[in-house]
Amino acid sequence: MGAYKYMTELWRKKQSDVLRFLLRVRAWEYRQQKNICRLPKPTRPDKARMLGYKAKQGFVIYRVAVRRGCRKKHNKKGIVYGKPTHHGINHIKYVRSLRSIAEERIGRRAGNLRVLNSYWVNQDSTYKYFEVILVDPFHTVIRNDPRINWICKGVMKHRELRGLTGAGRKSRGLNNKGHKANKTKGGSRYASWKRRNTLSLRRYR
Repeated sequence: MGAYKYMTELWRKKQSDVLRFLLRVRAWEYRQQKNICRLPKPTRPDKARMLGYKAKQGFVIYRVAVRRGCRKKHNKKGIVYGKPTHHGINHIKYVRSLRSIAEERIGRRAGNLRVLNSYWVNQDSTYKYFEVILVDPFHTVIRNDPRINWICKGVMKHRELRGLTGAGRKSRGLNNKGHKANKTKGGSRYASWKRRNTLSLRRYR
């Protein structure tokens, strides 16, 4: 096995003494820093390379901290002046994952870069920490590399806001293959349902 394989196996055993100590120390370190900060290199090089990272010019790594928990409704004193069905305040769940939110936040902050992918690195009681791989679409090295220059196209702007990254596709229910994916054809589960439940009466039919 190569070195990356050993690292992958090490990260799989998160309850081991080594990783528990490492994660605890790093969580303390991350808490002292900004919620969004640039890193010189990935914390998990094996995972980053799986997701498309290369140690060359044009690739950038950012760490993003996202507050854990549900989406509490902003109502004054928790009072909803409406029907009882809308009275919920605390147990409101967000459709997308916290990883997707992390990609969105750094995508807005670094608008000149393109979000390639992201992965989990740490968490504590308050935050989850993700590292996001970004690519500079105007860098000559990236534009000349046939394996990554697809991200330089105009249609790849803000992929993270349109559910095109790995985290976004997962929340859209597009991770299945074969007969399990029949109800996700056409972009998402909702798009498929809408197409099947919309009566289209064309003028010339």
